[in-house]
Amino acid sequence: MTSARPEPVPTLTSIQELIADLPETTVITDPDLMEGYRYDWARDPGAGHPVAVVRPTTTEQVQITMRWAHRNRVPVVPRGAGSGLSGGSSAVQNGIVLSLDRMRRIEIDTASRVAVVEPGALNAAVKAAAALEGLWYPPDPSSFEMCSIGGNIATNAGGLCCVKYGVTTDYVLGLDIVLSDGTAITLGGNRLKDVAGLSLLKLFVGSEGTLGIVTRAILRLIPPQAPPSTMVALFGSISAAAEAVVAISRTARPAMLELMDSASINAVEDHLSMGLDRNAGALLLAQSDLGGSLASAEIAEIERICMACGATEAFRTDDPVEGEAFAIARRAAFPAIEKRGSLMLEDVGVAVPRLPRLLAGISEISERLGVEIPTVAHAGDGNTHPIVVFDAADPDSCRLARLAFDEIMTLAISLDGTITGEHGVGRLKKGHLPAQLGPDVMELTHRIKDALDPLGILNPGAVL
Repeated sequence: MTSARPEPVPTLTSIQELIADLPETTVITDPDLMEGYRYDWARDPGAGHPVAVVRPTTTEQVQITMRWAHRNRVPVVPRGAGSGLSGGSSAVQNGIVLSLDRMRRIEIDTASRVAVVEPGALNAAVKAAAALEGLWYPPDPSSFEMCSIGGNIATNAGGLCCVKYGVTTDYVLGLDIVLSDGTAITLGGNRLKDVAGLSLLKLFVGSEGTLGIVTRAILRLIPPQAPPSTMVALFGSISAAAEAVVAISRTARPAMLELMDSASINAVEDHLSMGLDRNAGALLLAQSDLGGSLASAEIAEIERICMACGATEAFRTDDPVEGEAFAIARRAAFPAIEKRGSLMLEDVGVAVPRLPRLLAGISEISERLGVEIPTVAHAGDGNTHPIVVFDAADPDSCRLARLAFDEIMTLAISLDGTITGEHGVGRLKKGHLPAQLGPDVMELTHRIKDALDPLGILNPGAVL
């Protein structure tokens, strides 16, 4: 299978050939400078030491790099902004890191209502460019200010508003891709409808750099949201909040429905001092962007459901600034919890009706193993983020954290859920992928990988 890492080690001569074929400063070989390219945010302990980091600025330079890698059978790890949470861009020993961070061009086509974007462009920059033209790019990971479009495409990233507006794949209309042998292909375009041929475009979205390297994307834009109305409800327990989410999802379609448990509330309050209620067992944040009286009615109905499900308090506001403050608190969960220790970040998901069972199971694992697991969630679509906190200097703490991490994935699979809703499989979760997909789907996945990357040089060790 192509999941095995290529064996050949590039020679000094072959690396010099690559350097000679690319513009000056494109290739980095200084070990100290390369150190910053070895990991993504997950800090995968198995990350290797690359022989070079290549920072192209054009599709042609990516092609040159891949032709060289193919000729020399050198593994290539594509990298965006390094904000990934599953070890998907961990460097491979004796391979190269292909960092796309210098490819940041953005063009807004208002007539077609699309953004033509290079992979290194940050999600926030695309949003800002679209907003200048009165348009909106909806996918909004919590890390939208620092994550790249290429990385979003690689993992099919979601975010806080995906409960209503969908995830990255729903906005990708076209891709330019460089294959493992250096061939450049174009899939899709600025057309809203196109069913000619196999749906290869969707095959590459979420493939985590294992099938090809995205060098340009055409992203669908839509009219901007109306100023949101916001509701915050407090609950005595996370189970009551989860039952409220199930009830809300039966009748409403909020633009945002986020959950924070007690531990995450307190971590954010320690971090930002926003006046959050430290005694709450859980917090639900809901927003409606229907506008005017329709938004008020939707938020009032969500508040009614929360109170019926045992909320101890609820607060409503039509002030977008006040509402955004609560969204900021939710987005701050990861950096706030990081102050408590080293982290293993999950993003397991289930169908919304099974959310209470998933959250109860996570609490049981935390209590039984004695491991701190603050949890936040894109609750409206069943996507949870249990965050395992541990002491990296304590071997027993590391062992228990890994056990908790694995048990949470097993729990999600047992509930007919998924081991990843938006972060990707990467290297940290790939051991659990066969249990979710089953042998027949895994075998088919390997066949697709073999067809597109027969030498196994594209991001070896990730996903498969």
